Amino acid sequence: MKYPNFYSIIPATIRYDKELTPNAKLLYAEITSLLQMNGVCYASNKYFSELYGKNKVTISRWIKELKESGYISVSYTYKEDSNEIANRYMQICYGGLSKNDKGVLTKMLKSNTTKVNTNTTYSNKEKDVSFKKPTVDDINNFCLERKNNVDAETFFDFYESKGWMVGKNKMKSWEACVRTWEKRQDKTKGMTKIHMHLQKNMNVKEKLKQQFKNKR
Repeated sequence: MKYPNFYSIIPATIRYDKELTPNAKLLYAEITSLLQMNGVCYASNKYFSELYGKNKVTISRWIKELKESGYISVSYTYKEDSNEIANRYMQICYGGLSKNDKGVLTKMLKSNTTKVNTNTTYSNKEKDVSFKKPTVDDINNFCLERKNNVDAETFFDFYESKGWMVGKNKMKSWEACVRTWEKRQDKTKGMTKIHMHLQKNMNVKEKLKQQFKNKR
């Protein structure tokens, strides 16, 4: 994996903040090195996870530390008619920084933009990468993590037969499709329980009718 080849900055206020973990401070430095000219870092948890060899939950915890301490702000955009996050935007909060630190960061932003900005590669890499077809094992492992009842082979065969298309569009995320199947299964389970309950009541009524006839 390639690494950014430009400078990072950790202001004194963050370096000596005893409430922050060392890894959160390191992540702050990485965020500053990935800032675009507009002052925004677009890198995902997946990117940081691969960079540091940590899972996404750990990365989220470090980001939460920085956010709750007021060192960064985080905002999101969502996919249309969905609660699924499309993009995340992280920005440095300058309130607690000295004039000198602000000046250094401003220079870094210009430098990161004028040079061959590796940040653009990292932040947009995931958006531009073409869809990678999963294996049955990939799907199975994801389903095990989600603890759902989606059958990996059935899922694979279904979309393999459709050329991995969703309607008229090329599939962008097979994980999202698995989650959709998962929701449908939950609805089906709910309806099955209702049908079973109704059938049970019908059976009871039928037995009562039969008993009544026998008595007559």
